[in-house]
Amino acid sequence: METISVCCDQIASSKSTQLHVLAVDDSNIDRKVIERLLKVSSFKVTVVDSGSRALEYLGLEEAKDSTQFDDLKVNLIMTDYSMPGMTGFELLKKIKNSSTLKEIPVVIMSSENIVTRIDRCLEEGAEEYLLKPVKLSDVRRLKDSILKTENRSRKRKRNDDRLPVLPSSLSCHKNLTMSPPASPQPPTPKLC
Repeated sequence: METISVCCDQIASSKSTQLHVLAVDDSNIDRKVIERLLKVSSFKVTVVDSGSRALEYLGLEEAKDSTQFDDLKVNLIMTDYSMPGMTGFELLKKIKNSSTLKEIPVVIMSSENIVTRIDRCLEEGAEEYLLKPVKLSDVRRLKDSILKTENRSRKRKRNDDRLPVLPSSLSCHKNLTMSPPASPQPPTPKLC
């Protein structure tokens, strides 16, 4: 049984500064817990019950009954590791291999503390690996991290927008002769 739940206020206020999280977990209880923690931390939340539904939501997989929310930007994806069908690790790999989605941070959640699994997820591009049960302090730390990343990204974009664009007809690099900088002359002493 596949479900999708979208917070009503996210459609009404999609232009607000509230961060939007796509939470993916096959367990109904875990979905409700993470949804509640995220909402308490002032996130917009969309929850889905499988990796394939997450891909449909993100527009990576087309389905007959696919729900499209093209105008809603996702700032973070939080996914359970162990899910039937597509694991959280497989979802992470698909997102990081997508040219349009690879910049979205992905957090893996699991009740299993297996070092090789954690390392593999982090090497594949996971922002973080959280042990379940996820705590409010985990969510707040993630929010601070995302806000810092978003601010750096906005500043970089503003700086990129300010750079002048040189016409391609300019060939500044041709016929340049480089001479060494002139060596400074020692000051001439004044005689009194």
